[in-house]
Amino acid sequence: MANVAFYGGETVPLEMHKVRIVQKLSLPPVERRLEVINQAGNNTFLLQNADVFLDMLTDSGVNAMSDQQQAAMLVADDSYAGSATYTRLESKLRELFGMEWFLPTHQGRACEHILAKVLVTPGTVVPMNYHFTTTKAHITLCGGTVEELVTDAGLAVTSTLPFKGDMDIGKLTAVIAKHGADKIAFVRVESGTNLIGGQPVSLKNLAEVSAVCREHGIVLVMDASLLADNLYFNKTREDACKGMTIREITRAIADLCDVIYFSARKLGCARGGGICIRDRALYERMRGFVPLYEGFLTYGGMSVREMEALTVGLDETMDEDMINQGPQFIAYMVDELSKRGVPVITPAGGLGCHVDAKRFVDHIPQSQYPAGALAAALYIAGGIRGMERGTLSEQREPDGREVFANMELVRLAVPRRVFTLSQIKYAIDRLAWLHENRALIEGLIFYDEPEILRFFYGRLKPVSDWQERLVAKFRADLGDSL
Repeated sequence: MANVAFYGGETVPLEMHKVRIVQKLSLPPVERRLEVINQAGNNTFLLQNADVFLDMLTDSGVNAMSDQQQAAMLVADDSYAGSATYTRLESKLRELFGMEWFLPTHQGRACEHILAKVLVTPGTVVPMNYHFTTTKAHITLCGGTVEELVTDAGLAVTSTLPFKGDMDIGKLTAVIAKHGADKIAFVRVESGTNLIGGQPVSLKNLAEVSAVCREHGIVLVMDASLLADNLYFNKTREDACKGMTIREITRAIADLCDVIYFSARKLGCARGGGICIRDRALYERMRGFVPLYEGFLTYGGMSVREMEALTVGLDETMDEDMINQGPQFIAYMVDELSKRGVPVITPAGGLGCHVDAKRFVDHIPQSQYPAGALAAALYIAGGIRGMERGTLSEQREPDGREVFANMELVRLAVPRRVFTLSQIKYAIDRLAWLHENRALIEGLIFYDEPEILRFFYGRLKPVSDWQERLVAKFRADLGDSL
C-alpha cells in the first residue's frame, strides 16, 4: 500500500490509478432539481440519472473497471454449456476461498433467494450480525425470522471502535439455546454491515462465531459483497492481520465459513454474483435452483463478458492499492464533515459516508422518514443522489404498524475509482451548507406505498412547502450558482 506524505502537510488520499475514459456529467439548476425530485415522489431511486450530478446512491454495479478487466472481456467464451470463461472464474474463486463448489447467479439477491429456498423453513431462525433489506425479505417470505445480534457498540453512532460489525457471541449462544440448534436455518455474517454504516467484522470475531456454529453443527454463511473494504480494515485495524497479505486474510476468513456468497456488482467490480460452498451435499441441494431461476450452471444469469471481468476483478481485489481508495476517500469525507459539525457515523466504514439523519434533522419524527427527507434535501441542494437507510427501508408489521429503524442514515456511496477528490469536496460543501440550513427541512409522507421493498419504488410528498423555501435560501446564499 502506498504511503505518501505531502510536504505541505495536507492529508489527502492519493489515487493509485489514472483516468483514461471519462463520462460527461451535468448539474441541473436548483429549480429543476426541485421539480424532478417531486416527479420522482421524493424517492432518489426514481430519479433519472440524466438529472443527477454525483450518483452516490450505491456502489453496486457502478464501480470503475480496470483496463485489464475490459481487455479480458474480449476473450469471453460464450458457449451456453461448458464455457471456458466459467472454468476460469470457478478456478479463481477456488484459489481465493478454498471452496470446491460454485454456483453462479445474476447478482447477490439471487444468492439470498436460493439460500432461503434451501435452508429456511417456516418457524426457523437466522441469527446475523445485522440484516440487509433483501436478505430479510427472502427469509421472511420463506417463513423464517431474523435475529440481529450485532454488539451493542455496533449501534453507537459515534465511536472509536474499529469493528462495529462484530456479532455478540453471548447473544448468539443465547439464541441457539432458546430455539435449539435444529431451528437455526443458518448463521449469517455480513462483512461488513451495510445498513449500519458499512462497519467491518474482525477476523477474531468471525473465528468465535465459527467455533460456536461448528460446536452446534450450524451452517455459517458469509455475505462477502463488501469483503474488499472489510479486508482493508482487517489489514489496517486488526493487529493479528497486519503481518498478513490480503490473500492470506481472505483465505483465513474463508476457512472459517461453510458458504460464501457475494454480489459481483460490489466485489470484483463487475456484475453478477455467486455462491461458494464447502460441502458437496449442500451444493447439490442448491444446484437445481440455478437453472430454474437463473440460467445454466456455467453462467447462472451472468454475461460471459462480465464473468471474465469478474475473474480479473477478484484477483485485483487482492491488491492493497486497489482496495484502499474507497475506504480512504470515505474516511476523508467523514473527517471533513465532522470538522464542520455535520453528524456522521464514526469511525468511517466501507461502502460510503453515512450521515446521521437522527441528529442532522432531529426535529423530524421517524414517522415522517427523516433520512428520506434529508436525502431529498441533499439532491435539491447539490444534485447529489444518496440513499435512505432508515425507517423508509424497513417494512411494516403485518398489522400495519411502522417499524422504526435503529438508525436513520443517508448513505453517500463512494463507488470504487469513480469520483475525483474535487467531487468529494463538492459533496462535503453542499452537506455543510444544508446542515447550516437544516431547520428548513421537514418530513415526508407516503402517497403510494408498496407492500414489499417500498423504499425501491414508493412515492412520498413533503408535509409542507419546505422544499420551495429551501430553494429560495439556496438562491439567497449562492446566487446564480448551480
